[in-house]
Amino acid sequence: MENSASKTLLQTKTDRFTKLKNSIADYMQCKNTILTGLEDRELIEAQKKRIMNHLVVTEKQWNDYRWQLANRFTNINDFADLIGISHERLEDIESVGRIYRYAISPYYLSLIDPDNLGCPIRRQAVPSPEELNPEGDLDPMDEAGWTPVNLVTRRYPDRLIIKVTNVCGMYCRFCQRRRLIGESDKNVPWSRIKAAIEYVRENEEIRDVLITGGDAFMLSDAIIDRLLSSLRQIKHVEIIRFGTRTPVTLPQRITKNLVNILKKYHPVYVNTHFNSPREITKESKEACERLADAGIPLGNQMVLLDGINNDPYVVRKLNQSLLKIRVKPYYIFHPKTVKGTSHFWVRIEDGMEIMESLRGRTSGMAIPTYIVNGPGGLGKTPILPNYLLYLGTEKAVFRNWEGNIFEIDNK
Repeated sequence: MENSASKTLLQTKTDRFTKLKNSIADYMQCKNTILTGLEDRELIEAQKKRIMNHLVVTEKQWNDYRWQLANRFTNINDFADLIGISHERLEDIESVGRIYRYAISPYYLSLIDPDNLGCPIRRQAVPSPEELNPEGDLDPMDEAGWTPVNLVTRRYPDRLIIKVTNVCGMYCRFCQRRRLIGESDKNVPWSRIKAAIEYVRENEEIRDVLITGGDAFMLSDAIIDRLLSSLRQIKHVEIIRFGTRTPVTLPQRITKNLVNILKKYHPVYVNTHFNSPREITKESKEACERLADAGIPLGNQMVLLDGINNDPYVVRKLNQSLLKIRVKPYYIFHPKTVKGTSHFWVRIEDGMEIMESLRGRTSGMAIPTYIVNGPGGLGKTPILPNYLLYLGTEKAVFRNWEGNIFEIDNK
């Protein structure tokens, strides 16, 4: 009897672990087909060489973020052949460019697979005729209505945003602030930044300041140093955060000098913006690791975008790969209804399916919060799959990630 019971227990354990293994067998089969930039390094290097030959540039210049900025592609005729755009499509793209500005760093252009028209990098960087769809609003979050003083957006009691520039290393086609890009790059004069800092100083409940833009790291090192020093002199400011996509689109910007400036003013946090596993390259990895080595916590804010990452396996691969370069998946943002971006919009069910697919099938560290932004500036609202089935005065009933129902006492 004892031997039989032992065999039954052993079989139960074997069945249990087999079931666990089978629960991610589908992902294990396809994960190697979802390539990071590290895994597709050979193709990216070949594209880099093509672009470098086209621009007649040295490796030293390529690795200088100032050169990258000065040589962003802003005319489709200058790079169409490099990424396989047919001449028939040129006029369509030019017509979009007359309404919505675009600029692509040579580095980010090198990530585009020229043989894949659906390449997620291409969709994020290259204008599409779909942008001419008039649906949406240029300022769906009503940032203008939540601006107490110039440059400041404030929607919450203890924190606010300071927008210090309209410059980015690459202008994303889904950008929520495309209305601010304008016809030219403009960092904000110090006199206006100083006025925003004074607003922080005058409101003692502000403990958390997010510096963004555009891209906050497009400011010079000297201005970033001055800005951080000024904020650190305000006793009630506890946390300073930067919102930046430079580790993704312009990783050359994360220089040793910039990192040395940031770490003088801890606690400093950096939230970046990887949307595709393909954006995780040798260069972006080095940029993130340089920040992490300086004690700067890194979070990722992915935007859920049709044709780019609205796939549970893609998001799982992205989030697991981010943890390997010490970036914590922080938010998944449901796309905002910005005018000219309707081709990226997805249904909330897409996001819910992704969240459901992550729970239990990967570590909690790889599970961000799915966020819908309330229109008109009503703020970030989290959405979760419904795991709580019943809440009573004596007990609560739940389902787990596998769908098993259980209850606990509610004492």
